[in-house]
Amino acid sequence: MSLSDAEWTAVRLSLRVATVAMLSSLPVALLVAIALARGRFWGKSALNGLVHMPLILPPVVTGFVLLLLFGRRGPIGAFLAEHLGLVFSFRWTGAALACAVMGFPLMVRSIRLSIETVDRKLEHAAATLGASPGWVFLTVTLPLILPGIVAGMILSFAKAMGEFGATITFVSNIPGETQTISAAIYTFTQVPGGDAGAMRLTIISIIVSMAALMLSEVLAAAAARRTVAA
Repeated sequence: MSLSDAEWTAVRLSLRVATVAMLSSLPVALLVAIALARGRFWGKSALNGLVHMPLILPPVVTGFVLLLLFGRRGPIGAFLAEHLGLVFSFRWTGAALACAVMGFPLMVRSIRLSIETVDRKLEHAAATLGASPGWVFLTVTLPLILPGIVAGMILSFAKAMGEFGATITFVSNIPGETQTISAAIYTFTQVPGGDAGAMRLTIISIIVSMAALMLSEVLAAAAARRTVAA
């Protein structure tokens, strides 16, 4: 199976976008997961609903909202472009943003469920021995929730690899700039004789997604064994 230059470009761009989306959303997802799992504050239910909204809304709606907010004339997009020189609309960075938003609920949910299973007695025991809250989190909580973090990262990556609706609405389908695997498959299906290219990219997408899910299981199991051994 030989890929054309355009197909390789779509594959490389998809991997780049998915990786950036996963890594950039991880710190925020961790903080939000901790707040939802441990926090007691007004508006918690609203925050939880907002976080999971991309799972319920049609992806095109999410992409349109991102375009309104982060487009060149949007309130956030205009500010970032003017003061930081950061442009999202019709750029690969916008594709990464759209993928991060779509995969964010999966990452948050995985981390939150992992936090909720932590035995608080272990944290209290470490605190009674004089450990600060930050040190307790790093030495006790973080190792225990590491499987959930890893699983959430891989799920977010896999979701980003297959994202289409929000991405094409927000950043269009520009070859070499925003044309990910999904957008390239869609393009191939719209032109005569493009079935072969669509099939090749479909196979690549399936392989990458399956590899990501298998890696998630392996890393989560390894992290769980280290936690038990500790």
